[in-house]
Parts: sequence; C-alpha cells; structure tokens
Amino acid sequence: MFFRQAAANLFKRLRNSAPFPTKNWSSMPNAGELRFSGQHNFGGHTWSSNCRQALKWVFLHGQTVTILGISSVTALAEDVSIESSSKNATNEAEITGLREIEDGSVISNVHTSKWRVFTDKGREYFMQGKLEQAERFFLSAIQEAKEGFGERDPHVAAACNNLAELYRVKKAFDKAEPLYVEAIDILEEFFGRDDIRVGAALHNLGQFYLVQRKLEKARVCYERSLKIKRRVLGEAHPDYADTIYHLGTVLYLQGKEDSEDLILDSIRILEDGGQGESILCIRRLQYLAQIYTKSNRFTDAEILLRKILHIVELLKGWKSLDTVVAAERLALTLQSVGQLREAAVLLQRCLDARKVLLPEEHIQNAANMLHIARLKMLNSSQLRKTNSSQAMDELDLAKDLLGNSIRIARKVLIRHMKPEENEEFTVVSRKAGKDGHVAMMILLQSLNALGMLEMTKLEIQESREEHQVEADSALRQCISVFKEFGSVRYLSDHPEVKAEYLSCLRHLSNLMISHMKTNKNSLEELNDEIKHVEVEISKSRRREI
Repeated sequence: MFFRQAAANLFKRLRNSAPFPTKNWSSMPNAGELRFSGQHNFGGHTWSSNCRQALKWVFLHGQTVTILGISSVTALAEDVSIESSSKNATNEAEITGLREIEDGSVISNVHTSKWRVFTDKGREYFMQGKLEQAERFFLSAIQEAKEGFGERDPHVAAACNNLAELYRVKKAFDKAEPLYVEAIDILEEFFGRDDIRVGAALHNLGQFYLVQRKLEKARVCYERSLKIKRRVLGEAHPDYADTIYHLGTVLYLQGKEDSEDLILDSIRILEDGGQGESILCIRRLQYLAQIYTKSNRFTDAEILLRKILHIVELLKGWKSLDTVVAAERLALTLQSVGQLREAAVLLQRCLDARKVLLPEEHIQNAANMLHIARLKMLNSSQLRKTNSSQAMDELDLAKDLLGNSIRIARKVLIRHMKPEENEEFTVVSRKAGKDGHVAMMILLQSLNALGMLEMTKLEIQESREEHQVEADSALRQCISVFKEFGSVRYLSDHPEVKAEYLSCLRHLSNLMISHMKTNKNSLEELNDEIKHVEVEISKSRRREI
C-alpha cells in the first residue's frame, strides 16, 4: 500500500477535465447501433446491440496496431504480445501472440465467404510469423474484395490495412504507405471522416510513421485518431488511452513538454478501469520510469519502479524472471542515487533467483554479476578514505565477479557462433544474434570494469606494479575481443557496442600516459583508433535521427 500511495503522488499533475461528451452512434453517417459481448459504459452511456459494417480490433503489444475486418459487430481485444527477434534490419517478425474475438457475422454470399477465408488464413500465418504465406492470402483478400464488393468498399479497406501492417512488419515501407492511405480514403468516403474505423486506420498509419521516426506525420495521425476516439468512445476507454499513450511517446521524442502528461493520462485511464496491474499498464509505467531516468529524475523513477516491483512480486513472486528484472531495474536506480546497501541486497537476491531459474552459464547471470561488481567498486570508493584494507577487499570480491562474468560472456559468444567457409563467425539464428549482441556488451563492459578496478588498486597501492600490468591487459582484451568478433557485423556495428569499445580505448590511453612507459608510436596508433571510432559513432547517431 505504501508503494501505491507513493506512486500516486506522481499523478497529481494529471488533468482533471470532465469526460468529453459522447455522441450516439445513430447520429453518425451510415452508423447503426453498436453491439458488444456484454455492456460497456462509455462516458456515462451504456451501449448495446447491432452495428453493421463495423470493424474487428486486434491490439498487438509494442507499437500497437489494428488488424481491420468487416463484420456485423465491433469487438475489442486486450493487448497481447508480439515479439520481434531483432530491433534491427530484419525482414521478418516472430509473432508470439494475437488474440481475436469472434464477431458472430453471417456469411452472406460467396464473395464474403472467400474474402473471410483469405483474411482469416492471412491472420493465422501472420500470427505464426509466416509472412510470405500471409502476404499471399492478404493479396487474395484484396482481389476478392474488389471483385465482389467494388473498388471503394470497406472490405477492400480492411484488406489493404492488413497487408499494410504486414509490410510494416517486414519493413517494406514503400509498399505499406499507399495501402494505409487507400484504406483511410475508402473508409472516409464510405463512413465519413469522423467514423471510429477511420480513427483505427489513422492510428495504424501513425504507428507506421513512428517506426520510421517520421514524428510530425505520426503526430498528425494520432491527433486525428484521438479526436475521433474521444468523441465516439470517451476519455475513459482503454483504446483512447492507447492512442494518447502513443501520441505522448511521439511528443516526448519531439522534445515537447506535455508528453509526460499524456503518458500519465494513459496510465490513469487503465488504472481507473481496473487494469492497473495489467502487463500493458506495467509496460507504460516502465517506459515513463525510463524517461525519468534519462532526465536524471531518479526519485520519480524510483517511485514508479517500486510500484512495478510491488505489483509483479504480488502477482508472480520471486519464481518469475519478470520479478527479477523489475527488482534489478529498481536496484540500478537506487545505485544511481547512492542507496548502495538496498541496491546490493536486491541485486544479490536477483542473482540467487536467476541461478535457480536459469542455467548457470546464462548471459543474464553474467550481467547480474557485472552489476554487483560495479556496486562493490562504488562501495570501495567510499571506503578508501576511512578503511583502505576493506576497500581492497571489496575490489577483490568485485574482481572475482568480473572474472565469472567475462568467462560466461565469452562462452555465450562462442556457443552462438560457428565457423563458415568465408567468415570466421556467422549468425546461427535470430535468437543467437540477440544473445550474441548482449554477450558482446557484457564482455566489453566487464573487461572495461576490470581495467578500471586494477587502476583503482594502483591508486590505493601505488607500489604494486602488477596492477599496471593487469589493467593494461584487461583493456587490451577489449580491443582483441572487438577485433575477434568484429567480423560479425551485427556485433560490432551497434553504436552502444562501439561506445563501450571507445570507453576501453580511452581508459587504455589514460593508463599509458599516466602509469606506463609508452611507445610514442603505439600511443599515436591508439589515439588514431579513438578518433576513427568517434567518427563512426557520430555517423551512426545521425542515421538514427
């Protein structure tokens, strides 16, 4: 209860405007009454029964999309997960969940029957991540709709929208955009500009632009969609909350001040609707906590992260990795504000839980060890002035943890690669690619931390020359690791990997200048490499923008 009360303080800034008045569907162009499975209250009005030519809403986790279908009723589905195997340049998506609610429509003729079969089969393959098969069925659905209902029929719009969503997932953006636009044009022509189906299609187009970071176009789509959903569904509806959340995300990326208020609004709507403990609400709380962390508002982030941990711990206990991850996020935030003792307890509990839930040499265990090692290094720094012996003990414990982290990360990298005829390493699978990227980051970070640890020992015990040698060795291993696995482009091309590599190079340069008898040519070569990596990182960041 304490966590809930503490988190509630964040929401005092929420707008207290009254719900937007909701109009009756009968006042809308070509609209009948709306029937749901059960009764739902929107803006103070309870609606039920029969809306012809409505749509089927299916929400997908992540950047939420709507797969449209023409049916005799409107059905709303909860957010469920879609996981993509990689955030980078892949042309496939591995979809692990999609929940569809039956609309109960009656097949009226052979064209409707064929259209529905093509649409349903396309969705089925889309859900399974079989995008080539799904594409064929969605194309057939478009053709059947045009032949059976006419070029400007809502069946065509729904089929176009579905195919556009598939092309968006495949990153075939040039094919997707005309289909989105055509779907919206047909729906506006058939139902009117303010119809809820137009709002859903605009939301999808906003998602399409958001993926490409075309933020201004995304903002316009979301604002139009939001206006429609406010009038039709009311401000208490979870679908209104979904669009307002994504609009808030766009505004945040644009640097607009009111972005956080919109994200908070979306969370409040879910909580008021009894979904405060849902996965969707937790994800939005996590995103807001990340925003606070990036802006160094660690106290605000701490409140949200405590709330998240409290919810997940009650729901799943410590036999769930979700709880472990939530606890680790809180621990790292506590570490940032200097609450090292509580952070240490949480991180150790996370490691103990992971050792039970995961194989001993899983990369998450290596990451957890790295976090604890860094914490011990911070403890050592605080102890140096008062107890140098205890400070050294903390560093020794950290060194053992880093050694294990390095060992595991290297094994994971090697295990998920295999020799090829023309390459030293290649990607075995998409999962291997993701694990390999994480392992590369953990390995570089652990070696970098080990180098800094030895440099700290050198400062505490200036006469121990072996610390110079060990620091130099650890930092040079960063270079050899980057070169060794750099033949796999996805490992070395990530800006964050290059940034960690750059950090190693800079630390090695400082060590060579301050503590070692350095060959001038070697130092010049190292500085040239630093400049080269800095340029590459700058180019990567410009491409992302």
